Amino acid sequence: MGVEIISRSDTGRIRDHNEDCIASDESLGLAIVADGMGGYQAGEVASQIAVNTIREQLDTPLKTLPRIKRHANHSLHSTTVLLEQAILKANQVIYETAERQIQYQGMGTTVVAAVFHRNFISVAHVGDSRLYRLRGRDFRQITKDHSVRQELIDCGYYTPEQARHSPNKNLVTRALGVGTKVNVEIQECNLLPKDIYLLCSDGLNDMLDDQEIYAILSNSEYSLEESAQLLIDTANDKGGEDNISLILVRPSLMVIKPKGWLQRLLSW
Repeated sequence: MGVEIISRSDTGRIRDHNEDCIASDESLGLAIVADGMGGYQAGEVASQIAVNTIREQLDTPLKTLPRIKRHANHSLHSTTVLLEQAILKANQVIYETAERQIQYQGMGTTVVAAVFHRNFISVAHVGDSRLYRLRGRDFRQITKDHSVRQELIDCGYYTPEQARHSPNKNLVTRALGVGTKVNVEIQECNLLPKDIYLLCSDGLNDMLDDQEIYAILSNSEYSLEESAQLLIDTANDKGGEDNISLILVRPSLMVIKPKGWLQRLLSW
């Protein structure tokens, strides 16, 4: 299974700088979106640290270790546990940086990260950056926000539509860097060719509801690159009230040509 990955990040129409940070690597099947928060430029620092640390922690293991092996003391695969550990390391680095440098005190970031394997996906997130999946006509949010808004939905105070317009919609209940410990939510999902996965900061889903995102992603006339740009443009057309960042991932079966008899003999 190979993956096609398209990444986009935009400052939006209101903010004067971009506190989001994103990274992707098709060869590793890795995608990361972080949405920073804090004082002057502190959010930008936190999201950058998160993305850089996660990439550094995963680069060598994803290149060298077997991905489908189950972790000895865990029901999930070893890569999923490594992804969790990489995010925990990012939390530590952000917190310690803020402790050392007074201008960064109180900074933090949300994060959603995914590693794509042959037939499943490892997912980890903290905060309200999201992962969606489009499979045929089924479009759904895979992650569940760690936010005040989500808790109010869960207790029946808001419907999902009412919550979109609530004054506390951007208050998160978990973030990297705000404490010495953080609870990282991890999961694994099966993977099919032609699925489309969307990782995004809340600057996208605050401007566009799920139906609007689905309408763009499900339109077969658009390439993945065109869909990504249209999502950014539409969010800006509707106000662009926050930084807008997204990564689109589409897995596909790789065709491997069989070896000839001479190649088989030499490899043997």
